[in-house]
Amino acid sequence: MKSISQLPIVIGVTGASGLIYAVRSIKYLLAANYTIDLVASKASYSVWQAEQNIKMPAETTKQEIFWREQAGEENNGKLRCHPWQDIGANIASGSYRTQGMIIIPCSMGTASKLAAGFSSDLLERAADVQLKEGGKLVIVPRETPLSLIHLRNLTTLAEAGARIVPAIPAWYHNPQTIEDLVDFVVARALDQFDLDCVPLKRWVGHE
Repeated sequence: MKSISQLPIVIGVTGASGLIYAVRSIKYLLAANYTIDLVASKASYSVWQAEQNIKMPAETTKQEIFWREQAGEENNGKLRCHPWQDIGANIASGSYRTQGMIIIPCSMGTASKLAAGFSSDLLERAADVQLKEGGKLVIVPRETPLSLIHLRNLTTLAEAGARIVPAIPAWYHNPQTIEDLVDFVVARALDQFDLDCVPLKRWVGHE
């Protein structure tokens, strides 16, 4: 039996703006030789086109190469990509053991479906599995401003056991680049799994 640290981590990528959050998460997890099961929603294909003018391949083998190229990690770790419509994939079952799932970035549309217990694709089903099994589900919402409906949906998810880590960077680590700002959010999200693989200057108090 594998220890919890050897189990795969599920990453869901939705159609919210900010795909760089997913890319940096994948980068650090692969660099630390973790195993990732990744599912990108149908809408995320359009966001790649809009934000980066890049077409993400649908075929899983090509998609794995695509994500590795974006993350700059061609050989480390293990990455398995799943089609968004494959609701029979391993991550759709509660019997498939994982460290949990992170949805980064998470759209408000996805959050609303999860809050209502509605699963229309593999990403939503995999997240619903984490909730029903009492696993770790980390949601990184990327939206502003948040309406009362958004807030209520996120509250419902938090009450169901999900951890909400908004894509809001800090400044005490003296960020110099966009990547520094993104990495702060990624580090805080991965902290929810007790994973410390992002080189982050953490707050140590006043000296």
